[in-house]
Amino acid sequence: MQAAVTVTPARVPELLLGLATVRPVFLWGAPGIGKSSLVRDFAESLGLECVSLLGTQLAPEDLIGVPQIRDGRSVFCPPEAIARDEPYCLFLDELNAATPDVQKAFYSLILDRRIGSYELPAGSIVIGAGNRATDNALARPIASALVNRLTHVHLRASATDWLVWAGAHGIHRWVVDYLTERPGHLWSLPPKTEEAFSTPRSWHMLSDALHSFGDDLDEETLRVVAHGTLTPAHAVSFCGYVKIVRHAYGIEAIVKGTASWPHRVEDRDLLYFLADAFRDRLVRELPATREQVPAALRQSAHRAKTLLVQLAEISVEVAQTVIRDDEDGQPVLPAWFLVEAARDLPRLVEARR
Repeated sequence: MQAAVTVTPARVPELLLGLATVRPVFLWGAPGIGKSSLVRDFAESLGLECVSLLGTQLAPEDLIGVPQIRDGRSVFCPPEAIARDEPYCLFLDELNAATPDVQKAFYSLILDRRIGSYELPAGSIVIGAGNRATDNALARPIASALVNRLTHVHLRASATDWLVWAGAHGIHRWVVDYLTERPGHLWSLPPKTEEAFSTPRSWHMLSDALHSFGDDLDEETLRVVAHGTLTPAHAVSFCGYVKIVRHAYGIEAIVKGTASWPHRVEDRDLLYFLADAFRDRLVRELPATREQVPAALRQSAHRAKTLLVQLAEISVEVAQTVIRDDEDGQPVLPAWFLVEAARDLPRLVEARR
């Protein structure tokens, strides 16, 4: 399902308050983005217990219940988790990953708020959630009759929202500080292969591991933990950031000329991080057109080209990450700077010989 309008996690409680209290709601979003925790927190804010049913781990009889003979008639008895006397929040997690038979069993809960003769107590709310087929996650089609009876809310990751949450939930300071500088690394598209990838959930996992090992964990352990939770490029960059934190080594010193790019092979993660920081700095400081470049920035632009040469002498691959296009193939750095760099780099290389 393609989202026409997406919302950040901060908007979800307000929307659920107005929607879920009158109609069933379905939250769409990528894995690890925080759908489940949002629903649990919302239920808690209303003073309701949140009863979660995981679609991928259910059979139809888990919902419908088992038959009993009462007064000569067969009566289905729904499970205790559902058949409650007090109002509650029924959370149908991974609803669209359930088999068609299980989805059919959900119909009566969603459409009629009942299973057999049992009806949800007044004041109960029903919320479903699931991943999209584009997330490389298990997702089955939902019947149009059911789709048309749900209000659909599409969730996107927000570093701003997550950092506010992280500050109140004891997330490790390295994670908070890193994502403050690199908010775009909070989430990445799920890969087509079985490897770790960055999500709010995986950053939380990394934070837990850092708390567990302590700040004096060795570099090898840090690499194992980071690569076991994050997108590979983000893991390399995060390890480089930790080196900076530990050794007070930053891009400012390199730009000013009081330090040089790290040369050691074992510092390649640090080199990638610094190159990424250098790229971000250029994106922020360089104007869109050559005519807008003030005199003070002309020297900075020349210094940037010199630093690119120095970086390429250590690793052409890392230097290329500074000037690379974005994921859509569009240039990130201003065109005038890229043209000047292509023109001046051979001369700068020759001058360094």
